[in-house]
Amino acid sequence: MNVDVHDEAGSDGVGTEIEVGHLARLSRYVMNQMRLHPATEMCLRLVDEATIATLNEQWMGHEGPTDVLSFPLDELRPGDGEAADAGYLGDIALCVAYAARQAPDNGNSTLAEVELLTVHGILHLLGYDHAEPEEHEEMFGLQAELLRAWRTASPEAAP
Repeated sequence: MNVDVHDEAGSDGVGTEIEVGHLARLSRYVMNQMRLHPATEMCLRLVDEATIATLNEQWMGHEGPTDVLSFPLDELRPGDGEAADAGYLGDIALCVAYAARQAPDNGNSTLAEVELLTVHGILHLLGYDHAEPEEHEEMFGLQAELLRAWRTASPEAAP
C-alpha cells in the first residue's frame, strides 16, 4: 500500500509538529485492517486553514475552515486482500491547526486528534458516512475500534 503524506501547512506552523511517516504508517495500518488490496494508494495532505477553507467552500459549499475533508476517487470498498480491487483510494486534506484547537474539547492531544481525523478521513474514502444515526453509530464504532487496535499495536501511537 502506498500512502503519500505531504505537509503543506507551512503558514499555520502546526503541521510540522506531526511526523508524516507516523501518519503514513497509521494510514497503511487502517487500509490493511480494512482489507484493501496491497496495491491501493492514497494521499494525505496536511494543509493550512486558508487551504482547507477554500476546499470546504469549493467542494462542500460551506464557508470557513474545517478539520478534515475526504475526496474519494476509485470508490474502493473493503475486501479480502487479493480479492479487493486495487486502485487510488483518494485524497484527504487535514488541517492540523484546526485539529489542534479542537483537540482539548475532545480530550485529545493534537497527535491523537490528527490520528482520529486520519482514520475518519480514510473511512469516508471507503464510503462510510455519519449523516444518519445508524450510519453515525457504524462509522464512529469502527473508527474507535481501529484507533484502539492501532494504539495497542503501535508503540508510536498517541496516548
